[in-house]
Amino acid sequence: MSTNFYEFKARSLQGKDIPMEEFKGKAILVVNTASKCGLTPQFEGLEKLYQQYRQKGLVILGFPCNQFANQEPGDDKSISEGCLLNYGVTFPMFAKIDVNGPDAHPIYKYLKKELSGFLGSKIKWNFTKFLIDPKGKPVKRFSPTTSPGKIGQFLQKMLN
Repeated sequence: MSTNFYEFKARSLQGKDIPMEEFKGKAILVVNTASKCGLTPQFEGLEKLYQQYRQKGLVILGFPCNQFANQEPGDDKSISEGCLLNYGVTFPMFAKIDVNGPDAHPIYKYLKKELSGFLGSKIKWNFTKFLIDPKGKPVKRFSPTTSPGKIGQFLQKMLN
């Protein structure tokens, strides 16, 4: 198991393997997303956060997941279109993954180990957020109901 966030890679919605090393030196917010969830409007807040802080070094990485009440049933193409059309998402989105269980993506196995949450290491719902500092160290885990706007205060400290 990797001990450094930058050692991982993930497949983009366009089917390209993206090394996390590409985001070295940036604050990274990793979010498991779903397009048919009550929290789906958070895409709007995440995009706003991205626009507000990306010049200062923020990148948001969205990982669609269908493990919670079948709320991300679509394929990569429909996920991509939905994010863009409905919420104007411009931050990187990745191919659908599992975040819990034996087939959980290695990035999520790592993040859950580094920052376990209220229910131990398990991800409890869509839009759980992990903040990774510019050195690649996971520093904070946010619950699904934490609005993206509330994360701004952490980013201000980290990016100034």
